[in-house]
Amino acid sequence: MFFAQHMNMHRIGLLLALAIFLALAFHQPGLPGLHYDEAREAGLNAMEILTGAPITAFRGVGVTLGGRTFPLMVQDYIGALNVYLALPFLAVSGVGVPNLRILSVLCGLLVLLLVERSVSEWVAWRRSDSGFAGKTVAAPMSTAGLVAVALLAVSPSFVFWSRQGVFVTNLTQVFVFLCLWQVVRWLRSGQPGALIITALAAGAALYAKLLAIWVIAPLALLTLWGWALLRRQGNAPPVTPYILLAAAAAFAAPLLPFFWFNLQTGGAFASIGGSLEQSYYGVDNLAIGANLLTRLGQLVQVLRGDHLWYLGASFANVLAPWVASIVVAIGAVRAPRIVLPPLTLLGGAVLLSIFTVSDLFITHYALLQPLVLAITAIAAGALLPAPTATPATRVYGDSKAWAPLLLVAALLVAAFTIDLSNSLAYHRALAQSGGLADHSDASYHLAYYLRYNGMGAPIALDWGIDATVRYLSEGAVTPIEIFGYASPLAPDEAFAAQVASFLANPDNVYLLHSEQATVFKGRAEVFHSTAAALGLTPRLEQTFAQRDGVPLYEIWKVYP
Repeated sequence: MFFAQHMNMHRIGLLLALAIFLALAFHQPGLPGLHYDEAREAGLNAMEILTGAPITAFRGVGVTLGGRTFPLMVQDYIGALNVYLALPFLAVSGVGVPNLRILSVLCGLLVLLLVERSVSEWVAWRRSDSGFAGKTVAAPMSTAGLVAVALLAVSPSFVFWSRQGVFVTNLTQVFVFLCLWQVVRWLRSGQPGALIITALAAGAALYAKLLAIWVIAPLALLTLWGWALLRRQGNAPPVTPYILLAAAAAFAAPLLPFFWFNLQTGGAFASIGGSLEQSYYGVDNLAIGANLLTRLGQLVQVLRGDHLWYLGASFANVLAPWVASIVVAIGAVRAPRIVLPPLTLLGGAVLLSIFTVSDLFITHYALLQPLVLAITAIAAGALLPAPTATPATRVYGDSKAWAPLLLVAALLVAAFTIDLSNSLAYHRALAQSGGLADHSDASYHLAYYLRYNGMGAPIALDWGIDATVRYLSEGAVTPIEIFGYASPLAPDEAFAAQVASFLANPDNVYLLHSEQATVFKGRAEVFHSTAAALGLTPRLEQTFAQRDGVPLYEIWKVYP
């Protein structure tokens, strides 16, 4: 009876944590404004498919049906899975920003459930014995699993990245934690189906976004190493050629669109090969030490949660990194066989993250932040005595054994409370700011103005405008991007000639960011100098600002 009551309390706690997350993640869902990557990686193609507009498949590669080409990828290293998953939500509720974010929030909810299962499965296996347990029943919900969900449910990083999930492709989180859960389940139960699902989830994670390899690669190595140790002891899960063949097929199936795309374009391979020394945005990939320090700093920052400045303010939980460090250190000393393997997995992922094809964006760590809090919860749970059927048979030890547990509990409660307070504070700031910079709701006003003033094909002279405006205007406005993706650090020689060709038409409208909001530098200067050389005078027609008055978007025309 005691054990049943224990499980019921866990379920109530889980439901409460999920409810808190949903309340935080889907409050004022239209804010912050739609980010370019949110639109580009899901909304734009989904809107085109639903409205019957021409589909702008990435690099023009896709599956052609009925004369329309449906995309396989949305970037060289990001699959189009978000596009197709967004379709039913937009079809039912219409094209809009909250409508698109329903998918992202539900993905965050699924991640919480998978984190609980991954942690509980791991704890159940490692507490039973060190080898194959042969247990096919589901692992009971653990205190560690509940702690992991509670910490994530109120974490500002998890909450606000989840509501903009396509911006950071949180589908990788879903498949990575499905993979983690099932690989532990396979080691614990020996069920062939668990290994096949593991492989399927790994392939899907890589298709969702290739950076999932940060976790998938070290996980594969750790699994092979662990299985070899168990085999030497004579208690490893059985593996047959048929199981391996099925697992290989399951892994490859989600990656078929990725390989088909790259056979035709070579995009991902060229992107990786061209970034071995220096990335697209100029990051030195050979500066291993400096990049590692940057990534470690970002790991601390996502725990503090003060990187979300674009919501209108920054609120830091300075206690959070210390809590994670102290709890993991105590857990590693007290229960190394439970804590050290997942900690090794995190270490491998951090090391792989120092290489980038773009930039060392902190948003990449949306993949690792749930893993950090899961490890923290595992370490905390390792200090608890294993629950038994009745209170009378539980062994708690002397009072000295409870001292670390009480310290850890106090630290976790404090971290939870501060994160919850900070998430609420971010919502208050967001209600005032509407979002800042690329996340400002000023883009809504820009799209509306262009749509209802007959400016259907403006010339975009900077990154971050096209996909957002096209989605928000439901395809009525289709900006023409000419800033040149191939040269992000400065305009190339052909840019001036391209600008001149558009200046020949006095009816053209030009879109720029304000000086402080410009992403691809140098384009505005070339625009003005080229116009002057042709005897034309650019005139600022309209400006769109953040709610605090800082200008973001500019509409220009040229006159004799």
